Amino acid sequence: MQTKHFKTISPGNDSIQKIQAICWSPNNMRMAAVSSNKNVYLYDENGEQREKFPTKAADPKLTKNYAIRGLCFSPDSTKLAIAQSDNVVFVYKLGAKWGEKKSISNKYQQTSSITTLCWPSSHSNELFFGLSEGKGNLRTNKSSIIYSTEEYVVSMCANPKGNAMLAGHINGDIYMFSISATGTVSKNRIATHTTIPYVLSWGESIVAAGNDYRIIFYDIKGDVIQRFDYSHDEKEKGYTCGEFSPSGQSVILGSFNRFRTFSYSTRRQVWEDSGAVDIQNMYTLTSLSWKRDGSKLVVGTLTGGLEMYDACLRRFKYKGKFEMVYVSPSQVIVKRLSNGEKIMLNSLHGHEITKVNVYQDRYLIAHTQWSIIMGDLNHKKKLISEIQWQLTGNEKFHFDNPGVCMISNAGELTLVEYGSSDILGICRTEHVSPHLISVRVNEKKKIEPLTEEEQANPPSPPPADKKIAYLIDTQTVHILDLRTNSVEATINHDCKIDWLELNYRANKLLFRDNRRALNLFDIPTQTRVTLLNLVSYVQWVPKADVVVAQSRSDLCVWYSIDNPERVKMMPIKGDVIDIEKTKGKTEVVVDEGVTYTYVSLNEALISFGSAVEAKKFVKAAEILDGLPKQEAGSPESEAMWKRLSALTIESRDLKIAERCFAALGEVSKSRYLRKLNKIVEYAEKELNVIPGTDYYVVKARLAILEKSFSSAEQIYMAQGLYEECMEMYQEIHKWEESIRVAEAAHHPEVEGLRNSYFNWLLDTKQEERAAVLKERSGEYFDAISLYLKGGLPAKAALLVSSQNLYKQTELTQRIADSLFIANLFEKAGHFFEKLGQEDRALESYRKGHAYRAAVELARNSFPSKVVGLEEEWADYLMSINQYDQAMNHYLDAGQYVRAFESAVASKQWGKAVNIVESLDAAVAKKYYKQIAHHYEEALNFELAEKYYVKGEMAEEAVEMYTKNNMWDAAHTLAVTYMTEREVNVLYLGQAQKLESQGKFKEAEKLYLTVEESDQAINMYKKAKLYDDMIRLVTTFHKSLLAETHKHLAQQLEAEGQYKQAEKHFIDAGDWKSATNMYRANDMWEDAMRVAKQLGGSIAATQVASAWANSVGGEAGINLLLKFGFIEPAVDFSVEIGMFKKAEEICKSSLKKKLVEVYLKHALALEDEGRLSEAEAEFIKAGSAKDAIDMYIHNQDWVNAQRVAESFDPNSMLEILEAQGKVAAAEKDFAKAEQLYISARKPEMAYKMYREAGAHVEAERVMKEHIAIGGNPIDELYGKEMDAINKKIASGDYSGAIDLLLAKGPNDVDSQREMEEAWENAVKLASSNVPDRVVEVVQTVASRFQQIGKFQQSALLLEGVDMLREAIDVYISGDLWSQAQALAESKAQELVLYVIEHKLNILTQRNEWDKALELAQSQGEAVLGRFSALFAAKHISEGDYVAAVGVFVQWGIAPLAENFPLYAGLINGILALPANIDGHDPTVHLRKVIYSLIKQLKEFEPEGSQNLAEFERLFFIIHLAAMKEALTSIHEHLCVALLRYCGDVPTDKTFYEAGMACRDTGRNNMAYNYLNRFVDISEELEEEEPTVLENTGFENTDIPFDLPLPTSHYLDEEKREDAKNWVLQASLTNQEYVLSKRNCDGCSSEIYEASSWCYACSAETEVCIVSGYPVLRSNKIQCTSCTKSANREDWNKYIAKMRQCPWCNTPQSPSY
Repeated sequence: MQTKHFKTISPGNDSIQKIQAICWSPNNMRMAAVSSNKNVYLYDENGEQREKFPTKAADPKLTKNYAIRGLCFSPDSTKLAIAQSDNVVFVYKLGAKWGEKKSISNKYQQTSSITTLCWPSSHSNELFFGLSEGKGNLRTNKSSIIYSTEEYVVSMCANPKGNAMLAGHINGDIYMFSISATGTVSKNRIATHTTIPYVLSWGESIVAAGNDYRIIFYDIKGDVIQRFDYSHDEKEKGYTCGEFSPSGQSVILGSFNRFRTFSYSTRRQVWEDSGAVDIQNMYTLTSLSWKRDGSKLVVGTLTGGLEMYDACLRRFKYKGKFEMVYVSPSQVIVKRLSNGEKIMLNSLHGHEITKVNVYQDRYLIAHTQWSIIMGDLNHKKKLISEIQWQLTGNEKFHFDNPGVCMISNAGELTLVEYGSSDILGICRTEHVSPHLISVRVNEKKKIEPLTEEEQANPPSPPPADKKIAYLIDTQTVHILDLRTNSVEATINHDCKIDWLELNYRANKLLFRDNRRALNLFDIPTQTRVTLLNLVSYVQWVPKADVVVAQSRSDLCVWYSIDNPERVKMMPIKGDVIDIEKTKGKTEVVVDEGVTYTYVSLNEALISFGSAVEAKKFVKAAEILDGLPKQEAGSPESEAMWKRLSALTIESRDLKIAERCFAALGEVSKSRYLRKLNKIVEYAEKELNVIPGTDYYVVKARLAILEKSFSSAEQIYMAQGLYEECMEMYQEIHKWEESIRVAEAAHHPEVEGLRNSYFNWLLDTKQEERAAVLKERSGEYFDAISLYLKGGLPAKAALLVSSQNLYKQTELTQRIADSLFIANLFEKAGHFFEKLGQEDRALESYRKGHAYRAAVELARNSFPSKVVGLEEEWADYLMSINQYDQAMNHYLDAGQYVRAFESAVASKQWGKAVNIVESLDAAVAKKYYKQIAHHYEEALNFELAEKYYVKGEMAEEAVEMYTKNNMWDAAHTLAVTYMTEREVNVLYLGQAQKLESQGKFKEAEKLYLTVEESDQAINMYKKAKLYDDMIRLVTTFHKSLLAETHKHLAQQLEAEGQYKQAEKHFIDAGDWKSATNMYRANDMWEDAMRVAKQLGGSIAATQVASAWANSVGGEAGINLLLKFGFIEPAVDFSVEIGMFKKAEEICKSSLKKKLVEVYLKHALALEDEGRLSEAEAEFIKAGSAKDAIDMYIHNQDWVNAQRVAESFDPNSMLEILEAQGKVAAAEKDFAKAEQLYISARKPEMAYKMYREAGAHVEAERVMKEHIAIGGNPIDELYGKEMDAINKKIASGDYSGAIDLLLAKGPNDVDSQREMEEAWENAVKLASSNVPDRVVEVVQTVASRFQQIGKFQQSALLLEGVDMLREAIDVYISGDLWSQAQALAESKAQELVLYVIEHKLNILTQRNEWDKALELAQSQGEAVLGRFSALFAAKHISEGDYVAAVGVFVQWGIAPLAENFPLYAGLINGILALPANIDGHDPTVHLRKVIYSLIKQLKEFEPEGSQNLAEFERLFFIIHLAAMKEALTSIHEHLCVALLRYCGDVPTDKTFYEAGMACRDTGRNNMAYNYLNRFVDISEELEEEEPTVLENTGFENTDIPFDLPLPTSHYLDEEKREDAKNWVLQASLTNQEYVLSKRNCDGCSSEIYEASSWCYACSAETEVCIVSGYPVLRSNKIQCTSCTKSANREDWNKYIAKMRQCPWCNTPQSPSY
């Protein structure tokens, strides 16, 4: 139970102003609270004060010196009981609505102070309260003491059902009271609590608590269930108030500055402490009360504060339209967000509600483990039903019939009526479409207001109709009475039924078949009639027995469905789509394509049905009388008048009946009823027969009117009125009945009546009736004469036969002749035979086809004619298709061939065989073929063979066997009955025949049987079935297999069937030809695929390069990049002169080649004479020396010096030297000398002069520039030079050194002379003052550093073995190669020192490429550390893709300190979109992490935590990378990634899965995923987003607690698109359920993508291709890495990629 502060209703004060009592009304609309000022405050459900009123003292004369001890609302929420300490209980009448006047309805005065109060919910007229003197009182209209003790009553409460209550006393006793339905109370003491039970409440258990810090739960017997002792907690204080939630499964107890919550665990059957909520400065809680729906809790404090808390187990939004609040495990409040409408779903059995679904935005279905709870949110009463049900997962819910929820499962349909917790009915049907089921439950109209007469004797209400009509198969309808569970009707139709519906009274059924014929079935009469054909629309008018249908362009309306022939037809344009009933009008909506038109129905005629149903016949007649003239005579109104006339006759309302017949124009009936009405009036007035319709004359005449003459006869006979009865029959010409009545009454004129009747019959030519009278009176001859006279010889013959009157020859002859004339030949023959006229008898028998009698007669009188008669008889039987009987007669006639034909016609093959075998062989031969064909068709090949052979048709038997692939039998038969040549000819002919029919397998079998494999091969070749051809070549000509493959490949290539040609080239071992084929036909992608799969990376590179050459330009470069051939792409770019493109590629993917590109670009520019541009490229390449050499080569001395000064000062001397050589070559010796001297190459000047023969000049140069000492120093020191020389001359070398070092860099202008002096000081110290060498070197080295001469400085230090200092100088001067060379040659221990310095400086300068190249040369550890630093820099900048690029280029090291970085990188990449600038970053990341895992397996032990975690993350990356590999598995991969929510951002996974499913048309999955995405997006927009529970995905492997991302994955526009799609989908009636599969272990239905079964906990391997579970029946493994996959997904991937997606080894599909 979670409690969250909702609002402060009333803030606390600085003084004691105690909230004395709080209570909520049962209807949740009011909350009452009383403060210390004795006023009652009434708040609405949101805690807003609406009203207040003051309480009154028991004695109005006294002041309000009392306390309020309790508040209780009445069960109907209209009254409020207030218990006061001044010995009184007031009951205030509040009214049902706000603002009604408040008044005191009851006052109960007592003898002592009231201490507590209770009003049980099931006893609205009984109020209980306790007194300080220890008594418990019950108040109805008067007060009574229900028990009495001597102990103060401190607390009182009722159980949740309201039929029992508890009372706690000051001595700890707890009493229980049971209240019967009659109000009697029984009591017993159930327990004695450990302290005063200030807190006493009753829910799932009984809880009691007080000031001893102990909370005890009791059962109803008073036994202790659980104890909670908090006496050790210093913060815990005594408990002052407490109450169970309405569900009884949570309880809150208040104390000082805190309240504590306990929840009941239905699974563990124990109470659990949910923790204490501490609220500072709240002080003591004095009262608390739960809202009756359990969603809110209000607490009152000692300082007058009122705080409202939201209390629930959890809450979440459903589809963005509803809010689900679980106030207890078995209680859920569902709130419609649009209007705040609520409904409470509560398990009556206390089961935990696990899931709630909303269908069609109104119908609620809640699931528990043992039941289903149903509700209708739109119903006024918010009816709830709960039935016992154990879910299987296959249930489907249908809400098409109002008032009833239908559940279909395994062919069984269960109906539940809202508001009832019993199953309404069960029926078995597979047809659950709303068009094929109609349910009517309590839909009869209410009876209209009664007249005064009816109010005196009100009619009984009509019985409730509860019926269902449904299909048991496509052609049979059952109508079931759900009250009695009996079948009222079964309708068998002759074709498929596609629509049916009961009328609202459930006594008629309309149904339409697939021939579009509309039928009406009347249930009471069990009659059916076809109303209309070609029906496209049909519907009952709501709440009326009026039918509207459309046939073609006609609108048909039956206002009186009892007269189906009466139909009103109106022409319309368009299609009827609906019937609307609004504002007293009923209209048919017609869609005319562009607009809708409305056709109004006659409301009067519709109202007529309502009046008739309510038996308001006067009103019905008035309605019909009020019809307009044009409608008064219509067929519809005529049908209604007829219906009203029938009903009024039935109900004996004869005046209205008279009116009806008059309206119908039936004057005779109207007059008849007018006379009858006068008789009724006479009977009522004169005879006092009330009602007059009970008068026997009226009854009899009504019976006559209704043509119920037998009833009228009974009435007359009962009254002894025989004459009237006879007269009645005579008037309607029923003389026989009149005579019967006269005979029964022994009437004296009976004989006269008979004679009159006989004469009348003769006069009216009714000889048959007259003959019957004569026959009855025994006058047979007269009867026979009359029969013959009336042309009825058969009846005359029958009379003769029955009375054996054959002796009357003349009479018999007359009858025989008459029978013959009348074509009654068989009877005529019988009479002729009696007369001895055998010839005429035989002739008559033959004409009448009475052959049995004819044969019998012939045997006795004409034996020679018997055979002919038998054959004639057989011929007649054949003509009437009586083949089996004809066969016997043919046999009797000796016609065996005809007998065989009749046996065949009657399908009596056994008899046919017997007949044929009795024939001569020559005759029988042709019939054996017919028999054999029969047995062949019957698949009885053994008998077929037998008769083929008997008929000498062995070839046909062989053909039979070959047609049915029975090769062995065919061969055996052929060998037995045919020569080898005949067999070969037969088989080859049969094979060629089969070949022409396309039955190649059968033809192959025959060819091979006769050893003609070449013909079979040729057959397959002609049919271009090359696989079968190769199969036979492999079997019979294996040596030619390769040649055959190659030949086929070439043929297929010529035909343009390149894919097949490729296969054969490869099978021939000539994959290069396949590649060349594709190249020749510009099918480069296929050429690449073949080369890559079979020739490896080298071949693929060659093909890619050729492809690029064929494409040319930038397209060729992009092509190479597409296939990942980066270095060839760079080379190709350089080759075609696209250096900028090459530079871009190197910068992004191949930085190590960037310098080479710069250099090649520079050289190309130099060749073109674009020296300044070439210089820039040389500088980029870090090769300023090459730029200087370029300028030197071109004698551009200015630019050479400029570059040298900027990038390589050491090259200045070289430039001067080169310039000097040019001047010398031009004989400008003076200039050359100057340049050589500046380049510090005086020896070059000396040599120049010597070679030129200028010896004087040469000597001068030697003296001035090459000898030790000389002018430079003299010029520098001037007069001080003498002193230096003197000190040197005197041996004071140290003093000379000091003089040489006396001047620093700032003391002179000429740097060159200064450097010469310092160098001389070092030389002087080295040669003459060894002790000062180090000092002098350090000084000079420091001065060289100051002037930027780092190399000279380092060389000096190196000369005195100060190696570290020398290295530091090199590093300071950025002379890394010199520093490293020094360390490697003289101080190996300082190598790493140099590297570390260089790496740190490079990274500080952001020169990461140089740093990583250097780190790479130092080993994996160093490279791993610095590559991680570089990646971390990118990550900090948010560039995760660049970070992956670092590891792609430089590799990844298994360093433990880098593991958090790697994990963060993975999470960052997984949060990115799948495609960035056309590339999927997860593909590169997969390669990186795959490399990491391979390295970890070498260093980490098996099963280590690090290895396991990265393997888990790698699998997620692998699935993410696979999404772009194959579109057909993209949806599965997106769905599979849902199980890794958290690692992949939750909103991203649900969005991508939903969109992928939507794109493939799987809207059921898409709806669930996108709906959850919308929930997540909405939660992120909350101020305080919380972790979402994954409701709707229980029993799946998708995490239940969904971690929310920190920000949205998508922009607002895409989020809105997803939300709109979900909203649109939810508006349909479709139920969106996640797709299921059966668990391989226990066969339970589980979520299709789940790798774990909730039922048996079995875990399933996950497919490396699709991420879906690998099903046992569909499993396949990689032959290299043994990873598992589903066969179908594996084959799809391998067919495209030809390699394992996990280990990249070549693989083949497996089918």
